[in-house]
Amino acid sequence: MNSLSARRIFSSAVETRFRPTSLLRELLDGVLAVAFPTECSLCGQELSSQGALRICQACWGTLQPWTGPVCTRCGLPFPSPHTLDSATPQCGHCRADEPDFDKARSFGIYSGSLRQVILQLKFGRRERLGKRLGELLTFVWGSIEELRGSALPLIIPVPLHPSRQRERGFNQAELLAAGLVRGLRGTCPKPPFVVAAGHLRRCRATPPQTGLRRAARGENLRGAFEVVEPERVRERPVVLIDDVMTTGATLSACARTLKRAGAEQVMGLTLARATPQFPDFAPIPDDMPVDGPDRDWT
Repeated sequence: MNSLSARRIFSSAVETRFRPTSLLRELLDGVLAVAFPTECSLCGQELSSQGALRICQACWGTLQPWTGPVCTRCGLPFPSPHTLDSATPQCGHCRADEPDFDKARSFGIYSGSLRQVILQLKFGRRERLGKRLGELLTFVWGSIEELRGSALPLIIPVPLHPSRQRERGFNQAELLAAGLVRGLRGTCPKPPFVVAAGHLRRCRATPPQTGLRRAARGENLRGAFEVVEPERVRERPVVLIDDVMTTGATLSACARTLKRAGAEQVMGLTLARATPQFPDFAPIPDDMPVDGPDRDWT
């Protein structure tokens, strides 16, 4: 399937998923929008319908998946399709030091509207965005051949340390995982997908990853995770869920812990991939923390 066909299929799915449920609901939204005008939190345009998520349909439509070439191991987007001509189409980091996860993929690149909406989710306390964004991961799920026809994997969100979760009030990875399950249930006949949020625990609060080199990032996360009741993951495939992947150090540390507990296979799905190869120079809102490819995302 070429990238144009994939985008058309995805756009059609988005339109179907987010179409108003009824004429009555559309009329009610229109009345509310007139009575209580609200601007789209991304583009600033007045919303034609009153929605709790405060994002217009046009901006939702800009959240497009990356369908270009990627590293076959970690999913790093490649700027040129010629990289796939290599006998081993992997990025230099995966060739030099293989990650502990078996494969990782991201929905899109951490830039533009996708970057803005992730910032709003994490730092704007827009929890309701989490499940809606998690549904986008169904596109990534369907692109991974290993997830088709295999034993039902455990879906495990990357955990926050309890102190970080208390500070934020929620774990964005859990919200994304719940949205993914909701999306999968909408496309499959009642599959028993569940979010196994308690199977992996972050037992050590780690310093921020900002400014650390790749090797130091891995060392910083050493011993940061532990599996609760290893028999629950033993000989099971696992899919890790997180919001943004940069170097993959966090996913790799989680995968290493899960495999030591007996997990059969570990794959990672993230909403976005932050990489200097595709920088985003858009200004950051004044009420948001400074972000970038070196940020400690989890």
